[in-house]
Amino acid sequence: MHRTSTTLGNSHIVIEAGAPQPDATTIVERKGLGHPDTLADHLAERLSRAYSQYTVKHFGAVLHHNFDKLALLGGASEVRYGGGKMTSPVRVHVNGRAAPLCGGETIPVTEIIEAEVKSFFAERVPEVSDHLDIAFNITSNSSPGAVLIGDDVPDRTRWFNPRSIDDLRERSVRLSNDTSLGTGWAPENPFETFVRDLVNHFSGESDFTRDHAWCGSDVKLMGYWDGQHADIVLCVPQKSRHVASRAEYVRNTETVLAECHRFASISLPGADADFRLNARDVPEKDELYLTYTGSSIESGDEGVVGRGNRVNGLITPLRPMNLEGASGKNPVYHVGKLYNITALRLAHRLHEVTGEHAEVHLVSITGQRLDQPWRVLVRLAAQEVEIDKVQALVTEALEEFPALTDELVQDGIVLS
Repeated sequence: MHRTSTTLGNSHIVIEAGAPQPDATTIVERKGLGHPDTLADHLAERLSRAYSQYTVKHFGAVLHHNFDKLALLGGASEVRYGGGKMTSPVRVHVNGRAAPLCGGETIPVTEIIEAEVKSFFAERVPEVSDHLDIAFNITSNSSPGAVLIGDDVPDRTRWFNPRSIDDLRERSVRLSNDTSLGTGWAPENPFETFVRDLVNHFSGESDFTRDHAWCGSDVKLMGYWDGQHADIVLCVPQKSRHVASRAEYVRNTETVLAECHRFASISLPGADADFRLNARDVPEKDELYLTYTGSSIESGDEGVVGRGNRVNGLITPLRPMNLEGASGKNPVYHVGKLYNITALRLAHRLHEVTGEHAEVHLVSITGQRLDQPWRVLVRLAAQEVEIDKVQALVTEALEEFPALTDELVQDGIVLS
């Protein structure tokens, strides 16, 4: 392995060529669109985007906020063949901070959040939308570091109570909010792509879900792959009002398994694939993955930001990962969001250029310039690398944070 290091600004950049290729052995997990952890991630990101859009429209800038500690606490339900109902609401704990005003003008934070929560569940799990209990645990407290001297008001205390957008430090220079890291790699192997696509096939909009109204969205897959053989444990719920009997439920599971094998024959041609579906089912006791809403959020399960899929949509313990919960973080200077997205995108660019595996790690120091990470580690499987070209790609990626913020606020990026 060949290592080159250089310093650009405040960043120490290390490029390693000839790094080992990933082993074929793969363990990968994905949680579907109706899984409580995915619901928490996507809702937190939606709240951040809605708040950001409001403040950009009314004040010309994204004001300080973070909703990345959001939690969903499951309700209760009754499930019967051919029917069912909610008996206790899903509790939505919106935990975080948000500037409640700017220049004396009030921002309707709770109204924005409440509207988005209801709209989100109406789209994602409509049976729950009339059974929500929203708790607002939102402050505008300043971060540590506001030392009082005499009667002066520390600038830091104005971050969540700005007199105008001129009080936002990032208007002049973007500094990292935390000492943290972002991780990305490329490319995926065929099995990782298969896992994402199969979970999306059963949990999102697809011909299968349109043709089978009983298919719920709280899908989860754990897979093991050795390069030739796939062992897969899969959970696919069914919606009780569309399932009239135990026998019908069993027939539906056979339909799911047949679809799994069809999908595998296309995505993993020539490979062996074994599937185990709804492993906790005990049909003779009517203990089944049968739900009223299609999600376990209806019956006691919880969802918390950061516990589900990583930014690339997968959970891959044999690949480099970090534990940052990117969803709901401020899109202007929170490294736990921006560095993970940037590292992933840079890894894909490097893979396209070299044709081989690429891995990127961006490490920040709190208070240091966002576009000058403390450490940048690039690992490339390619033996021959044009160092100048790699450095140029790194520099280009680090210059894109303002554009990335705009993309997050205006267009939305699916995280996880």
